[in-house]
Amino acid sequence: MNDLIPAWVQGVLTPVEKMSVHQQGLKHKAVSVFVLDGERALIQRRAAGKYHSAGLWANSCCTHPAWGEKSVDCAVRRLREELGITGLYPAFADRIEYRADVGEGMIEHEVVDIFLAYARPEMTVTPNPDEVSDVRWVNIYDLAAEVARHPEHYTKWLEIYLSHHMDRIFGATLGN
Repeated sequence: MNDLIPAWVQGVLTPVEKMSVHQQGLKHKAVSVFVLDGERALIQRRAAGKYHSAGLWANSCCTHPAWGEKSVDCAVRRLREELGITGLYPAFADRIEYRADVGEGMIEHEVVDIFLAYARPEMTVTPNPDEVSDVRWVNIYDLAAEVARHPEHYTKWLEIYLSHHMDRIFGATLGN
């Protein structure tokens, strides 16, 4: 696994070690994917061994692109690596910047390319236990309400996406 991620240092995009990026709260590139089936979204519970936000529920998958990797290629790669999902072609939905304390002395300051991928009827989900401890399908509106009621069960980025950017991310898809 590549531990260098694209981050902005003194206004220049450069490869920086992943832990340093989060300990210093440096702005960096990221990718998030929501797999959808109508109004239902596939969410995952992060594995207990994750370096931050372990055991919390998150969107379908997320990561940092490798140096020089296109965001859409990264999205496809992480669907395969985290969830064992192949054959989906994520569509770019939006780019969002946020900064949040994620605990353990780490800060996420991400510029995130968010993608939507549409589930196929025969699609198999085979979570990688090093990345994901559980998955479930949930109505996106029910998820937004649940995250608002119990944010302690969800990652900071999912809370930010659903409380501040839901219309931007899902508006065209869900007919808002």
